[in-house]
Amino acid sequence: MTGASPTVSLEMAARAAGRSPWQDAWRRFKRNRAAMVSIGVIVVLALSSILVPALSSRAIEDVHWDYLTIAPSLADGFWFGTDVNGRDLFVRTFYAGRISLAIGVLATGVALIIGVIYGAVAGYVGGWVGNVMMRFCDVLYALPTLFFIVILVTVLGAKNILFVFMCIGAVEWLTMARIVRGQTLSVRQKEYIEAARAIGLPTRIILRRYIIPNVIGPVIVYVTLLIPVNILIESYLSFLGLGVQEPMTSWGLLISQGAAELENAPWMILFPATFLTLTLFCFNFIGDGLRDALDPKDY
Repeated sequence: MTGASPTVSLEMAARAAGRSPWQDAWRRFKRNRAAMVSIGVIVVLALSSILVPALSSRAIEDVHWDYLTIAPSLADGFWFGTDVNGRDLFVRTFYAGRISLAIGVLATGVALIIGVIYGAVAGYVGGWVGNVMMRFCDVLYALPTLFFIVILVTVLGAKNILFVFMCIGAVEWLTMARIVRGQTLSVRQKEYIEAARAIGLPTRIILRRYIIPNVIGPVIVYVTLLIPVNILIESYLSFLGLGVQEPMTSWGLLISQGAAELENAPWMILFPATFLTLTLFCFNFIGDGLRDALDPKDY
């Protein structure tokens, strides 16, 4: 062994010892090519959904009477064709992406807040209080998710997009709460939690500083898998006429309109369905990459 080798080994060991588990997880995640490419695709798609409608000279509600239901044409400037009302599907598809992605992220945010707080409290408090809280979740689990969301949207009204993602998020937090509760049950017996109790820290401080940060790994993975689920639920609602309403649009609404013209204008369903499918695949690849990177067995 040369004289430089022990020094190099010590430096490498020091650098490795100085890395946090999150840094190690990020290094593992970057090695997952499918996940990294998926992140790039989602970023490009999100930016395009913001910029294309904003920079285009055509608004989503502009009607071109001379171009009713024409196929995609570069010569005419309608890259994705037009719908039965002569509206540019290129602009409408990207605008729909803005709405669908926003609903997926915001609905997941609602589910994240409710599920993490509810599950952490149920797991940390435990006893009969925790059991009652989880039995309430079981009752909600017994209801068909889509049916329950349809009821909420119908009662609250589907005219406001705010209600749409609130209704979706208000139902999709149940699995999140179960995951957080299970992680909290395993964390609450740790020495640092006992020490926090011993010095008299309030429950809210223990939950915020010590419980939730230490159960967030599985939650992050589930969030990436929940976003496409919520986008798909919004698509179901829009397909049924209970989601986003005109003049706004979403991929689900475009697919619904395209399905009615499938024989005469298949491009009306082709482009929004392709973008929706691509987005779902990308989020699932990201979730798989995070699951592998955050696997505790790899620490």
